[in-house]
Amino acid sequence: MKALEGRVGIVTGAGRGIGRAIAVALAGEGAHVVLAARTRREIEAAAAVIRGAGGSASAIATDIGEPDQVEALAKTTLDRYGRADILVNNAGIGFLKPFSELSLSEFDAMWQVNVRGVFLATKAFLPAMIRENEGAIINIASLAGKNSFKGGTGYSATKWALRGFAGSLMLEVREHNIRVITIFPGSVATNFSSMGKQGPGILLPEDVAGAVVFAVTAPGRAMFSEIDLRPTRP
Repeated sequence: MKALEGRVGIVTGAGRGIGRAIAVALAGEGAHVVLAARTRREIEAAAAVIRGAGGSASAIATDIGEPDQVEALAKTTLDRYGRADILVNNAGIGFLKPFSELSLSEFDAMWQVNVRGVFLATKAFLPAMIRENEGAIINIASLAGKNSFKGGTGYSATKWALRGFAGSLMLEVREHNIRVITIFPGSVATNFSSMGKQGPGILLPEDVAGAVVFAVTAPGRAMFSEIDLRPTRP
């Protein structure tokens, strides 16, 4: 029996990059995965890949920054499957540029997705986990949430906020047997933001997905509340 057989996982920002890799990895461990993102075409394609490999997946188009859509995502998931065991807050955006060039609309957009979206999704799915007295909430942050850098005034601020949110939430919900785990990757080979880093010394989306699987399949008595993920040889 696979480690996550019978479990239901929800992955935001699941259409590509890290989110897609996480969805594939969770399905590979036997979970039914609900893929959520704004672009329906991308999440339906990812869900089809999972099903083609023998996994179980469904796609629900969702703008994670919109309360009504997040509530609809939770209602549809719980009505169909009756439970929500794993929530992966992965959706995120970044505008990496000098502060003098960062617009208010870009700043607001990052907070809308990177922080408010996490709040909304967690708020929507946490009650079901509390009822079951178990669950895992995985937040995909960034080493930018622990280290400042040029061009990161907006993006880094959102990831520092995410770390504060997750740390406090962890202390509140552990009494319900719910684990809150935040993963802090370094640069990953995706099309995210404008960093465009590539090469043999950079992490792959599958590396982040592996960390998620490692964290959620750990014995119930153990919680890796924070995981820093760096390339071995940058």
